[in-house]
Amino acid sequence: MRPLDPARVRPQFPALARVVDGRPAVFLDGPGGTQVPQPVIDAVAAHLRDATSNTGGAFATSRATDQVIRDARAALADLLHAPSAAQVRFGANMTQLTFGFSRSVGATLGPGDEVVVTTLDHEANVSPWTLLAERGVTVRRLDIHLDDCTLDLDDLDRVLNSRTRLVAVGYASNAVGTVNDVATICAGARRVGAISFIDAVHYAPHGSIDVEALGCDALVCSPYKFFGPHLGTLWVRDEVLSGLPAFKVRPAEDPLELGTLNHEGLAGAVAAVEYLAAVGREQLELERRSGGGRRQALEAALAAIAGHEAALVRRLLEGLARIPGVRVHGITDPAQLHHRVPTVAITVAARTPRAVAEALGSQGIFVWDGDFYAQALIERLGLLASGGVVRLGLVHYNTAEEVDRTLAALERIAAGR
Repeated sequence: MRPLDPARVRPQFPALARVVDGRPAVFLDGPGGTQVPQPVIDAVAAHLRDATSNTGGAFATSRATDQVIRDARAALADLLHAPSAAQVRFGANMTQLTFGFSRSVGATLGPGDEVVVTTLDHEANVSPWTLLAERGVTVRRLDIHLDDCTLDLDDLDRVLNSRTRLVAVGYASNAVGTVNDVATICAGARRVGAISFIDAVHYAPHGSIDVEALGCDALVCSPYKFFGPHLGTLWVRDEVLSGLPAFKVRPAEDPLELGTLNHEGLAGAVAAVEYLAAVGREQLELERRSGGGRRQALEAALAAIAGHEAALVRRLLEGLARIPGVRVHGITDPAQLHHRVPTVAITVAARTPRAVAEALGSQGIFVWDGDFYAQALIERLGLLASGGVVRLGLVHYNTAEEVDRTLAALERIAAGR
């Protein structure tokens, strides 16, 4: 699949027209939440305008809401290659869903049981599991290689044993961009009879997800990280969920969806998946390949996106390597770039991360600074006390020209100009 041409998609994102001091803004803040295409905005507005109602009623707007919920489950099932749309749940965000799931899992655990977390993960996939220590559960941690911020998978067999009940790991690091070998980790969990819980929030806008191919038992992601509204999604295998106690109000039908869902957000999530599918269909047409269903279109879109982003991150890393005083934390080996997403963490000598972010922001280049809730990782790198890192987060609507402009600005900042 040829790389995506960002010029084909940028006009669909109204935010990209923003101007700062006479120049277009550069949005490198995607890891905290991507910008949203017009079809998503329209879908949210349309639901609020035409179908605002709670679910389960015997009238038109309620039935429209019921259909939105069904459509959202089907759309996310296609995005995740899930066997059944009924396995997809929604909540306010990934953190809420993970805590809810951990409560159910935790109710089945006690002294002698073990869970595994990693040093690399966002706290939303760490704290819900480490808090189980209050029940006497032993927490084991899979550490990283400091030189490139990759998980030490040679240590996997040490942390897994017959007492392991759950393994929690991220698909990609939201701080430094590392893509983990999730399939190997899930296979290890399966060998010892443990549940594998995957945080795919940061990976979702960058690559295709196939829960069956990964062999995971549960996976979470967030539509607002892949061009949709603010909500969270959880996929979980039926046989895993059926063995867990439910914490819900008595009339509720689902053990994990608590209260009224964000219906307009679900309408936007459907539109976000359809936006990606439309990108894929256009890509297939450009390459004169035969079309298919939504899943095939999504695979085409994400393959084209990955090709474009790979070129961008290579350009960014090569440029950063030429700037004195700038250090990249994470994978930089050109031969290993397929093991990262285009999220790059840097520090600049004699500058705090906040000062660098402010300097870039004043030039219309929007980046994040801090620890991004990946506190264990930033602590392990010895950077927490100094403010963490600066995060440059590329997504498919970014361009080579934006990368060059960012590099020029960082060169000036590093030189004290």
